[in-house]
Amino acid sequence: MTDTLPLFPLNAVLFPGVSVPLTVFEDRYRAMVHHLLRVEDPAERVFGSVAIREGYEVGDHGAQSLHRIGVRVQMTEVEPHPDGSFDIVAVGLDRIELERLDTTGLFPVGHVHDRPEPVRPVPEGLLEQARATFVAYRAALAEIRTDPYDGTLPRDASYLSWTLAACAPLPMPERQMLLEAEDAEERLVLVTDLLRTELRAMNVIPSLPATDVARTRWSPN
Repeated sequence: MTDTLPLFPLNAVLFPGVSVPLTVFEDRYRAMVHHLLRVEDPAERVFGSVAIREGYEVGDHGAQSLHRIGVRVQMTEVEPHPDGSFDIVAVGLDRIELERLDTTGLFPVGHVHDRPEPVRPVPEGLLEQARATFVAYRAALAEIRTDPYDGTLPRDASYLSWTLAACAPLPMPERQMLLEAEDAEERLVLVTDLLRTELRAMNVIPSLPATDVARTRWSPN
């Protein structure tokens, strides 16, 4: 079933269950925030976000090509500024698939449908491998810069997979690959392999973490 959502394309990949701060300053996305603030129930202040495959977040031409798999997110905090911009916090809810984009209004609107993830048991051995690899990665990274995650890793397999995907500072193509993974087991296999690759690169060049190589920096919009 197709639904419509305000759409906020980003030069970043968001994940379900993970919160992200965003600075909103462009007119079309200010209009989107004003639209959401008029929604009486805060739980219904939702919009979609997909990563930009080609193009930019700002400017007259903007995004030329978008990834189709994205996330439905809820705006949970809003701080307006005198210049009309906003700082907001958004929390990923679930995956969506973009069918088409309507840019004729004050802000982009996506025609989307749900992209639910199958709930399947994950082998305990894989869960332990994923946790152990991330702990080793955190320890190696903490020696040269800030720990990317200061909490306790989730026990739930699906939430663990999203948490590791969000915390691993990988290039956008790999992050999109993790978002599109079929289920938690596939995502945990992928993120574990990616983190092991990062660790090997960091061991070769300890003064330059692999997380700083070929990364796509992004502005909120």
